[in-house]
Amino acid sequence: MYLLAFAGACVLIAMVPGVSTAIILRQTLRSGRRGGLAATLGNETGILLWGLAAAFGLSALLVASQLAYDVMRVVGAVVLVVMGAQSLWQARKAGRAADGVPEPAAAPSDRAAYLAGVGTCLANPKAAVFAMSFLPQFVPAGQDVPATLVTLAVVWVLIDLLWYALLIWAVAKAKDWLGRPAVRRRLEQVSGVVLIGLGVRLVVESR
Repeated sequence: MYLLAFAGACVLIAMVPGVSTAIILRQTLRSGRRGGLAATLGNETGILLWGLAAAFGLSALLVASQLAYDVMRVVGAVVLVVMGAQSLWQARKAGRAADGVPEPAAAPSDRAAYLAGVGTCLANPKAAVFAMSFLPQFVPAGQDVPATLVTLAVVWVLIDLLWYALLIWAVAKAKDWLGRPAVRRRLEQVSGVVLIGLGVRLVVESR
């Protein structure tokens, strides 16, 4: 019964747009379905690692250390701002190409998309704090706590994978419209602004 309640909570959490959604949509728009799936696998690798850290008490060390938390917060913010700036630069290049100034197209890299997903997740200390506060709520009394937390982390990752796969599929179905130069340029601009905004918020927010 606790697994059913946990699965329902995971579905609701996955549907709330956040950093992960922004990164996965960005990679899908840039590199297509493969890029989006690679970013998703990277993000879920990070989620699983934070879940395992919560299961074995490692994330508690991060919560207890203000310095470690602040360092990760700043690193995560820098990663997001840099990625946002890259999106704005891509939009600018697309605008120059539309004006007749050709720009060399960068070959999409699944590895880069994966690293973007895992990097932004692991550099976000709020993901660690969330994992540590969210997962233990669903551990029934009398159960082996570490084993149950690991099970919950795996279920969380599987539900995330399913949700983001559906999201990527929907974006891919709209590829013809989303791939139009003007639309793609605007989406890069929006993506850049959103990522920079998330990075700034990560810096200024307290725990």
